[in-house]
Amino acid sequence: MKKAIKILFVALVLLFLYAPILILTVYSFTDSTTIGAIRGFSLQNYVTLFTTEDLRNMILGTIFLALGVAAISTVLGTIGAIGMFYSGKRMRTAISSVNQIPVVNADVVTGFSICILLVVVLGISKDTYIPLVIGQVVLCTPFVLLSVLPRLQQIDPSCYEAAVDLGATPGMALRKIILPQLASGIVSGFSLAITLSLDDYFIATYTKPATFDTISTYVVNATKGSQTDIKTALWALSTIIFVVVILIVVLMNLQARRGEHTLKSKTGRVGA
Repeated sequence: MKKAIKILFVALVLLFLYAPILILTVYSFTDSTTIGAIRGFSLQNYVTLFTTEDLRNMILGTIFLALGVAAISTVLGTIGAIGMFYSGKRMRTAISSVNQIPVVNADVVTGFSICILLVVVLGISKDTYIPLVIGQVVLCTPFVLLSVLPRLQQIDPSCYEAAVDLGATPGMALRKIILPQLASGIVSGFSLAITLSLDDYFIATYTKPATFDTISTYVVNATKGSQTDIKTALWALSTIIFVVVILIVVLMNLQARRGEHTLKSKTGRVGA
């Protein structure tokens, strides 16, 4: 009975999480203009998505922005995690406290504050994309640090010290010993930063150029408009994003299992 209740509870949670996305996916393959009345099968939403110039430019611009922000955030977050790990107790506590502020702070407060600081006080134009990039880097970097730090804590600190004692420079020991063992955490942080950049709305709203839209800001503006074909094309975009995320998660899990299997095989050979 207890097992059945647990299974039912999990099923209900999954239903509430994924039912709206699955409904949107179904409607993306129809010619319906509103949710509630299913019409005939159609791929027109996907045709509109890839043939409308505004939509293509918006998608490509958002992807390039997310990749650039994720790259910068990954570098800063990895450096911050390494510096925090090898710092003293007081410095480690201070860095951890500062890192938690953007994590728990509301995005709307972060976006508005960055807009005031960079645009109003420093006079940096939004058309330069600098406020937008800095705002999203501030949002993503703390999460990269939190992704890298647990992996760093699993490393034996004596490995770095042994490499230095054997003649390696600190930079060489970092590149050859530390960074390879942080690869999984760095990849996870990079993926998380891309997701956060794609998902961000408030920071982008306050800091983006007037002629530029991310996926999130475009979707919100499109839902207020009267162009029905654009609204339904966004159903197709949501479906594609969902499928891509599923594929990435599956591939990452398969790669992790393959790495664990390889590690067990090597350990068994050494033991033999």
